[in-house]
Amino acid sequence: MAANGTSRQGSSGAATVAELVQAQWGDHRVGAKYGDLVLTHHELAGGAAARAALLGELLPHGAQAHLGVLLGNVPEYPLWLSAAALAGAAVAGINPTRRGPELARDISHTDCALLITERAHLPLLAGLDLPVPPERILVVDDPAYRELLAPYEGSTPDEIAAGSGGIRTPTPASRMLLYFTSGSTGAPKAALCSQGRLAAAGRSLAGFFGVRRDDVHYLCMPMFHGNAVIAGWAPALAGGAAVALRRRFSASAFLPDVRRYGATYFTYVGRAVQYLLATPPSPDDRDHPLRAGFGTEAGAVDAARFAARFGVRLTEGYGSSEGGAAIQRTPDTPPGAIGRPAPGADLAVVDPETGAELPRARLDPAGRLLNGEQSIGELVNRGRSSFEGYWRNPEATAARTRGRGEGRVGAGWYWTGDLFFRDTEGFFHFAGRSDDRLRVDSENLAAAMIENILARYAPAEAVAVYAVPDPVAGDQVMAALALREGAVFDPDGFVAFLAAQPDLGTKMAPRFVRTVAALPVTATNKVHRAALRRAGFRCPDPVWWSPLGSAAPAGHDAPDTTGTGDTADTPGAPGTPAVPAAPAAPVVPPAPAAPAGSAYRPFTAGDRAALLALYRDHDRAHLLDR
Repeated sequence: MAANGTSRQGSSGAATVAELVQAQWGDHRVGAKYGDLVLTHHELAGGAAARAALLGELLPHGAQAHLGVLLGNVPEYPLWLSAAALAGAAVAGINPTRRGPELARDISHTDCALLITERAHLPLLAGLDLPVPPERILVVDDPAYRELLAPYEGSTPDEIAAGSGGIRTPTPASRMLLYFTSGSTGAPKAALCSQGRLAAAGRSLAGFFGVRRDDVHYLCMPMFHGNAVIAGWAPALAGGAAVALRRRFSASAFLPDVRRYGATYFTYVGRAVQYLLATPPSPDDRDHPLRAGFGTEAGAVDAARFAARFGVRLTEGYGSSEGGAAIQRTPDTPPGAIGRPAPGADLAVVDPETGAELPRARLDPAGRLLNGEQSIGELVNRGRSSFEGYWRNPEATAARTRGRGEGRVGAGWYWTGDLFFRDTEGFFHFAGRSDDRLRVDSENLAAAMIENILARYAPAEAVAVYAVPDPVAGDQVMAALALREGAVFDPDGFVAFLAAQPDLGTKMAPRFVRTVAALPVTATNKVHRAALRRAGFRCPDPVWWSPLGSAAPAGHDAPDTTGTGDTADTPGAPGTPAVPAAPAAPVVPPAPAAPAGSAYRPFTAGDRAALLALYRDHDRAHLLDR
């Protein structure tokens, strides 16, 4: 950008991230803010060029051009993203919440030849068997780092992108990102993203949100995750906007930061919106420059609450981290829906076992899904997708495009692993992850739909719904409620709340309710459902339940109804005369369970023991540890 603010080379049609970085050279407007530090676009481009030149010197001959970045959201993070783009290298975002062998595995699995970190994270690396030697671990807040970088400070983006100093010239196919899935149920997979895909995503979002050159994108979600980079940094880069960085998300610092930096746009994932809503309301909650928020998993109820309180509309989008499918919100998208397929996409909701397309969903006037059993299935992309695979994981890559059933129906499609339904108007509705499906009394349910209903329960500031195995067959619904400060769980009030919800299906009410101070979350603020499922009702927090009929099957003592620990009316009990032994009673199944949600009482140690015995009797105890 020249001094007068005009572009020295257009970036709107840039085919690579490197071209977008090159376009910053000569632009002396503010490009990044972090605390009191302000960098211009020109300074960012120059800093990226210097780091790219250093990268070219440090990369061993024949090594993968991969660098691990183990940093908070500090200016060095976007500088190294831009440096990697110029050098045709790839950044592996390293999650600082990982520990020990798991952290070492992430660095090793992505073949990192360099590791960029800071002193705060050095204790995480102590004693680990790392594939990176000490001389290629760069500590950005160590004086030695500045000395190492100094000889390259005069480098320019054009020189680097042209391939000087042995650096490869980037192309749209050049690998740009290796970013891990959340990995809540096993070793995380490193999804691949090329320069062409990241540049296209940035251009698309910049166009969709009308990003202006005077906008400021607030990056408060962790940059080791795709959300902050793809939905926050890339559209700012493509649109010529600035970024403001927050080392780590803070709900209490959100509005002060937005005002300080003049932020106009932010991204979110998981429970970030709920955390913001949990902050104390203030008369000046609408005194800020924010225009838009973009993310996933806020839920319709909390999105409406956010708009009402802060005056900012949240746009819930859907795009698989791997780039395999995308749904765009249109102006006519109804409440609760995500939107329609992106232009040219061929998305469908299919049976995950057979690949057959499912019927359209029917909703009643209250928005209640009438045919969820028939309409909820897996979202697939039957057309061309931008999925580029997982690094060193051919099995996981193949699973995304492998067909289903004996005839391998859907071979070549992209299978998202996410549950959706599509209404009669063609709008797609998110219904949960594939492992969030519940089967209660032979009816398939989606956890996300139940969560959206329970989110209306005023005493709760956050809700998570998940399956626990039924002791006989299928699942039971369990809900974890994070109660607002000062709130207590009122079982009768909760029953009344459930009865008043017009879209709560007959199988949707929770059998178990766990009250917690806060929901467990992953490093990206997504609810840690695997931890909730594994704990189930065997958790240390208070649990309430609608009893499962007689939890003690025939042949066991009846439950204690006296409160003394003795069984009631048992032959031979103290104080009763001896009677002749009665004939053996026929084995009968447990009494039928009362409908979930009809009443709740505390889940006691005796309840737990009797229920676990029932699981053992039906050989289903092992399912509690899944």
